[in-house]
Amino acid sequence: MSQSRAGSYPESVSRLVEKLQSLPGVGRRSAERIAFWVLKARTDEALALSEAIAEVKRSVRHCKVCWNLTDHDPCAICADSTRDGSLILVVEQPRDLVRLDQAGMFRGVFHVLMGRLDPLDGVGPESLTINDLIARVTTPTRNARGTEVQEVILGLNPDLEGDSTAMWIAQALSGSGVRVTRLARGIPTGSQIEFANSAVLADAFAGRRSVTEH
Repeated sequence: MSQSRAGSYPESVSRLVEKLQSLPGVGRRSAERIAFWVLKARTDEALALSEAIAEVKRSVRHCKVCWNLTDHDPCAICADSTRDGSLILVVEQPRDLVRLDQAGMFRGVFHVLMGRLDPLDGVGPESLTINDLIARVTTPTRNARGTEVQEVILGLNPDLEGDSTAMWIAQALSGSGVRVTRLARGIPTGSQIEFANSAVLADAFAGRRSVTEH
């Protein structure tokens, strides 16, 4: 193992800073601050962080029904018999699902697209879980608890990419016989669902409108 040069970090510290810097939104200075926290922390605290990361990679997967993050398959929402499996709320990311479910106004089930259409970035329909959503609508056994779908609510972020994705899904489901709606513009255009407060989300649910008819 090579030794560190004078005036530089030890090799192991440099490697840690480099790995931290690869995280989204973490620059060089932030990576160094986190690395020094690890160095100053008690050994058990630092190792607990390491173990938490390892446990996430070992146990967390995507629900086979809705693509939510879960350590049990299907996830707790899809398996919950008190929720209305005929009502599917489509969201872009697991964090959107968490935010909407915590608001406590929706008692149906979800579908996570794992992104949104962005042709300029090479993200087409095949890169998302749209085919799995269509399968849930057309084949009830693919849906939560084998329930026939009655309505698909598009809860995508109200920006250009979200609108394009919503229209693509609406067209794909146009001949399915299910009602397709989207959340009302209680959520301002250009904003993100994860930052919306409960009052805004309540307005969005109450004012949702049809995208396609039967």
